[in-house]
Amino acid sequence: MFKTPTGEEVFVVDGHTHFWDGSPENQRNIHGKQFIECFYAYHTALSPKDKLWPLDKFSKYSAEQMYHDLFVDGPDDMAVVQSTYLTEFYKNGFNTIDRNAEIARKYKDRFIVNGAFDPRDGERALEYIHYMKETFGIKGVKLYTAEWKGESRGWKLTDPNAYRCFELCQKLGITNIHVHKGPTIIPLDKDAFDVHDVDHAATDFQGLNFIIEHCGLPRLDDFCWIAVQETNVYGGLAVALPFIHSRPRYFAEVISELLFWVGEDKILFGSDYAIWTPRWLVEKFWNFELPEDVKQEHGVDLTPQAKRKILGLNAARLYGVDVEAQKAKLKAEALAVAAE
Repeated sequence: MFKTPTGEEVFVVDGHTHFWDGSPENQRNIHGKQFIECFYAYHTALSPKDKLWPLDKFSKYSAEQMYHDLFVDGPDDMAVVQSTYLTEFYKNGFNTIDRNAEIARKYKDRFIVNGAFDPRDGERALEYIHYMKETFGIKGVKLYTAEWKGESRGWKLTDPNAYRCFELCQKLGITNIHVHKGPTIIPLDKDAFDVHDVDHAATDFQGLNFIIEHCGLPRLDDFCWIAVQETNVYGGLAVALPFIHSRPRYFAEVISELLFWVGEDKILFGSDYAIWTPRWLVEKFWNFELPEDVKQEHGVDLTPQAKRKILGLNAARLYGVDVEAQKAKLKAEALAVAAE
């Protein structure tokens, strides 16, 4: 639970976290090394100096470390842990649903586990969606349209096989479709993260929510023009939010565009753990105020009510979390632990 300087408790759902293994032992080839080192470059470029990790810790951390960073030192009440397989680069996958389910079982009531699928697998993708729903009860997935598979270096949300997967997700109640549409990561191709296919898919699947992680950066304008017309398209702040430290003016411009076009009800907080830890992000976000000239130009403001929605209430709504019941449950569990 995050407490503001005035003592207000703010419910936080971290909408984009990872429990990955990018260690040398798990790297299949040079691309596994490139991928985790690129993540590390984002970490070192945008984090405060006192929040930096050594590369070996960053490449593979424990479940205990993650729990501590999110829920003990960190202000998160719940976290969505996303699955990203990248089996072309990693022997056992980068962070699979099985690995994510382990940490969720260990720390009950804290994690929402999301799955993943690759429509290029055809029938096997459909079978895997059924398996994830029946085994893990997922309500969402994370998709990586730039992921390599054999000779393919990406796919689009509008591919016929992707549509078959979306039809099944809609039927099974897997309604939250998180899609990485943002910065590229070596060796993946920037164009494979293009946002334009979101427009078609969101129009055709009104029963699904498309949470566009990283807000399409560096294609913010394209994302905003799509999200303003598609009521089921949301913006995830992972990667955008850390600029609040190193380039606050740039962050002010990004969040102002999002508030103007997308609105405070369709923006979600995500730390992108372990690239960044949530405490400093949430603290800086809560204390952040838009420059007066930016407010005047855009006609928006980042009010406390907008911050509450972005930090947790919007994600809670998408995932059907009863906030008051969840707060009561977590307090009861904390009291029980303290009494032991």
